[in-house]
Amino acid sequence: MDERTPASKKAKELAKYLRRERPDYNYLKSVFRHLRLLLEIEVPLGEKKLPDVPTEEEIRRYYQAVWQARNPQDMVIIKTLLYTGVRVSELVNIKLEDVDFQSCQIRINAGKGGKDKIVPFPVSFKEVLAMHTNTMGQKKATYLFESTWKRKYTTRGIHKILAKYAEAAELSKPISPHQLRHFLLTWLKK
Repeated sequence: MDERTPASKKAKELAKYLRRERPDYNYLKSVFRHLRLLLEIEVPLGEKKLPDVPTEEEIRRYYQAVWQARNPQDMVIIKTLLYTGVRVSELVNIKLEDVDFQSCQIRINAGKGGKDKIVPFPVSFKEVLAMHTNTMGQKKATYLFESTWKRKYTTRGIHKILAKYAEAAELSKPISPHQLRHFLLTWLKK
């Protein structure tokens, strides 16, 4: 293979040629996309690692720690994450009116990518969720999960709740909402 021109020198040559076009970022991006196609250069994809999914034993210990704490709202938060697979950003934005007990579904408004979706929850979770929803309704709440100051939870607040129970369960590292999501999907595959 012939000696390549240093990248900085080649960039100067291209800049001279392209300067009169008065390019912006999107134009240059498009030019280089076409250039890659013409030169048959493939874009290397990043290495995809499998997610670190908690074991059934870790989930059992975790759930035991949640149960022993006797905090009903935390329990419903964790069960909602575990049973529906919603993202934490979606969880904190669920309103009371988004829960449909007839169909055992929760409407997610403006989820990932700004898309609306419907997620099911198990019939076995219906009673616990209904009791929580009634409690929140009596408190004149708007969201399914609100603090004692009548503010919806933040994603950071949910992460702190999950970390607290991971520590109580003596897990080597905290369980993230995303890991609960992967656990659900792994468990459903079995």
